[in-house]
Amino acid sequence: MRSQKPHQEKTRSGSKTLVVLAGMPGAGKSLASTVAKQSGIPVFVSGDVVRLEAKKRGLEPTMNNLGRLMLEIRKKEGMGAVAKRLLPLIEETFSPVVVYEGARNIEEIDELKKHYTVFSVAIHASPRSRYRRLLRRKRHDQPNNWKQFLERDNRELKVGLGRVISLADRMIENEETKDQLKKQTRRVLKKIRE
Repeated sequence: MRSQKPHQEKTRSGSKTLVVLAGMPGAGKSLASTVAKQSGIPVFVSGDVVRLEAKKRGLEPTMNNLGRLMLEIRKKEGMGAVAKRLLPLIEETFSPVVVYEGARNIEEIDELKKHYTVFSVAIHASPRSRYRRLLRRKRHDQPNNWKQFLERDNRELKVGLGRVISLADRMIENEETKDQLKKQTRRVLKKIRE
């Protein structure tokens, strides 16, 4: 585990702290961000940005469509594109702490550091645990089999997610109960808010 002090950078408008939750699909990011929401912390999700773009284009939100669109957005607008698209939304919040769920690469983190104090938290779970969770979700973008699951993992790693996870300020292992993950997340958020 690296230092738990957030990266200090000059902020454009006040002193917001941005908590970046990163992890492979099914690791537990959504559950962790639910804890933040319950604590009154605004949460923005990278996948929502991609799903919104898919809706604008009239695309079905399938795993393949969203995956292709995620890569296309980053190819056309740069690797920090999703973070850039979130900046105006983050600026509208009055909360001193904001959560960004689902950063995929270091360029996004770097883009956010230009504007905010950033503290990154990686949530880790084994591939088998993550696969089971994804199947239980029953979302349009869930994998239908183990091969699709591995393809999705590889696509996520290609855009740089592995590096974000490995360089995180804090790592939470999510192999136990949902309550255990919630407890660990509350502890991390409390430290950040102090």
